[in-house]
Amino acid sequence: MTDPSTGTRIPVRDAVFALAFVGDLSMGRPTDHSRRTAWLAAHLAQADGGSPADARTAHDVALLRWSGCTANAEGFDRLLGDDVAGREQLMAMTLPVDAARAAGIWPLAQIHCEVSGDIASQLGMDAAVERGLRQVFETWDGRGHPGLHSGDAVPTPVYCVALASDFEILGRARGLAPALEAIAHLADAKYPRRLVSLLSRHAADWLAELDADPDGPAAPPPASGARDVPLELVADVADLKLPWLAGHSRRVADCARATGAMLGLDAQAQSLLQRAGLIHAMGRAAVANHVWQRPGRLTASDWERVRLMPYWTSRAASLIPGLKAEAELASHAFERLDGAGYYRSVGGASLSPAHRVLGTAVALVALRSPRPWRAAHDDAAAATALRGEAAGGRFDRDVAEAALAALAGAAPRAPARAAATLSQRETEVLRRISLGESNKEVARALTLSPSTVRTHIESVFRKLECSTRAAATLKAFTLGLL
Repeated sequence: MTDPSTGTRIPVRDAVFALAFVGDLSMGRPTDHSRRTAWLAAHLAQADGGSPADARTAHDVALLRWSGCTANAEGFDRLLGDDVAGREQLMAMTLPVDAARAAGIWPLAQIHCEVSGDIASQLGMDAAVERGLRQVFETWDGRGHPGLHSGDAVPTPVYCVALASDFEILGRARGLAPALEAIAHLADAKYPRRLVSLLSRHAADWLAELDADPDGPAAPPPASGARDVPLELVADVADLKLPWLAGHSRRVADCARATGAMLGLDAQAQSLLQRAGLIHAMGRAAVANHVWQRPGRLTASDWERVRLMPYWTSRAASLIPGLKAEAELASHAFERLDGAGYYRSVGGASLSPAHRVLGTAVALVALRSPRPWRAAHDDAAAATALRGEAAGGRFDRDVAEAALAALAGAAPRAPARAAATLSQRETEVLRRISLGESNKEVARALTLSPSTVRTHIESVFRKLECSTRAAATLKAFTLGLL
């Protein structure tokens, strides 16, 4: 467990592994995909005569390659009908891509590259890693995204990652020989032929070495070293999956910690609650966006998928040792005192005080937050609803009262310490677009013209050095501007 004296800061290694975990879930991949790809990409770079730094870059780009996937999940859900299954099929080369789909993918790839590049920057990764992520969809023949570079103008680690990822996916799905055959058809198109030849020579031995360790490949620390980074970055990236979730995990974390304080829990317990609140929604990445957006009662099939959200969060406990205690607690966020929660369906004495606090905080913050199908409950309505649930045995009454008291007396967050300064109106506009509102909706809500809203957005993008709403949202939360 993280030392409480460090607050919510965690080693950059754990943050990278957490982001790789969320990325794998977003892409419908096994949760060891990015680690295996990173191992293969590093070995491929070395076999190609690359320096240790080149191998390190390939490794880190592979781990963070899918870190931008939550930012464009909404777009892929609309384009493919299911952002998780659709992207899994794209990567497995089983989903045909016609001209219309290809045209729709380009702007989504742009969002992905900008966000993943910004994530690398905020993590303090090497410049080569950030550059690789911003060009991660470029191809040897220049037909990739954005199609600005080709051939040797694209860093070799980018090709190593693309080839290693394709081989890892196709090898699992089709076996060694068919995977190599499929990859051979992409030589001098998606990646250079020399790398394909290298992989073909070493593939059997590398796979055997990978598969020999049931716990997966051991990974060295990222090149950025042993410094710490805010766990809030992982929370913000996870929340990008749905536009109306911006800042949700931060609010849960703050509520959980304040509730623990109201109940007299010690500083270490409060800190654990806060960090668990920040990652309680990691497993959401595995469930398609349209399931979360559906108004009214969910179907039985949808509920089965939703019930797996905390299961996937629990898997993070075994895959990210530095966040083991946090992920284990976070995976109880949807359990209920009467045993009607999920995924374990435990209750009563099986739920510790920390379990009860986190579950109550998640429920209260959800009540106080708007959803596409309903407005946010005001303080009185939220209190009535939570107390009713507690009276029905779903929540601990004392914890519910402590959460309500904490919410009523919560201290404001510390003033932002940011390089960029937004005006009050720019902040209002950014807050609304971060929740998925269109320019027209923002204009109507703030009594502005659409052109004025557009001007404010352009100013925000300029000040934050971003070109997409997802990237601006992520950076604004990181800087404390929202």
